[in-house]
This record gives sequence, structure tokens and C-alpha cells, in this order.
Amino acid sequence: PRPDAAVGHMTVVDLPSLRHRTARPPPAPPGRPTDRYRPTRLLLTGLMTGLAALAGACASASDTSAPGLGTVVGVVDGDTLVIELGDTTETVRLLGIDTPETVHPDRPPECFGAEASRRLAQLLPPGTGVLVRRDVEARDVYGRLLAYVERLNDGLDVNRVMIDTGHAASLHIDPNDGRRHELAAAESRARADGRGLWSACRGPHQPLPDPAG
Repeated sequence: PRPDAAVGHMTVVDLPSLRHRTARPPPAPPGRPTDRYRPTRLLLTGLMTGLAALAGACASASDTSAPGLGTVVGVVDGDTLVIELGDTTETVRLLGIDTPETVHPDRPPECFGAEASRRLAQLLPPGTGVLVRRDVEARDVYGRLLAYVERLNDGLDVNRVMIDTGHAASLHIDPNDGRRHELAAAESRARADGRGLWSACRGPHQPLPDPAG
């Protein structure tokens, strides 16, 4: 008889047929989640990735070799400036370069020192965002932070530019030699072309010309 044939006041239902209509879909193969749960899994994956990145950033903040973001407060001379890093203000000595003196307590102002200071102030006026990168040694004997500085808005390599334009000579002091050869090569080119202090002063740390002639 048909599955829904009436018997008295009751309806006879074919149980195998009912089981066929209400059976659940077969489970997904191992390793292949159903579409129903895929958005949730993607959301959790993204959240975990974000948390991992945040944890890495927090860890790097205490790492003396890690780069850090800062804001320029002002320039001291051609190779020294003040940068605000987080909740601290640091005097930063640019690594790998050396400019003529202008504010040294024991030495008189030197040839091209004022020009070098002005050049650095042009490159990094107060409020400029910078990326600070350290080498092996974090500080010098004066407690200044030793760093390579990159301008954030265009990626300008400040240490390198000061040498390229002849406003600084290269300077290597162990153990901070990560860019030793690159900066020495930049100095050689500037010297050969007679840029900046190489023509005006015949080299760094020369006395100011005598105004009387």
C-alpha cells in the first residue's frame, strides 16, 4: 500500500521513507570545514594574526636593536639632534657620520660646521616624524643614543644624505659597523666631486678661515 494510506482514523507512515527525508547531510571530509563555519574560522584566524603582530610590536619596544618611531624636537649640530621617542626625549648622535664642530665645549667652531647644522635642520625641522634604527652599541660615552635616522614621509636616509652632499664625513667606531662600507663609499664620491666641506675646507675639522685673509 501507499505510505500515507489511511487505516481507520490513523495514517500509516513508511518509516524508511521518513528517515530518508530527515537524514542529516554527511559530515565534511577531514581537514575541509563546511561553509557554515568558514567565516567564523577566518575571523578567528585574522584576530590571532593581529594579536601576534601586536605582541611582536610590544616585544620590539624593549629591544635595543629594534627600530622605533619618533618626532624631532630640534637640532644640536650637524650630527646630533633631539628626538622624542614614546614618553622619553633622547639626544641622538647620528651613526657613521662626523660633521665639523659648532658647540663642542673644548673646541672652537670649525669650517663648514654652521653649514652642516643648517643642513640637518633643513632635513629634520621640529615635528618631523622619523624612524630610528640602532646598531650594535646603543649609546656612546656621553649617554647619547646612537642611531641611523630615516625621515618617515619619504624614507630619506639622513645619515647618508649628509655625507652625499658633503656636509659630513664618514666615521666608523667599533662595534657599530653595520653600514661602514656603504658610508665610506659615499664619502669617497663626495670627496672626489669636491662637494661641501671637501672643497670649502679641504676636509672635516679644519679651523674657520681667517676673516682677515
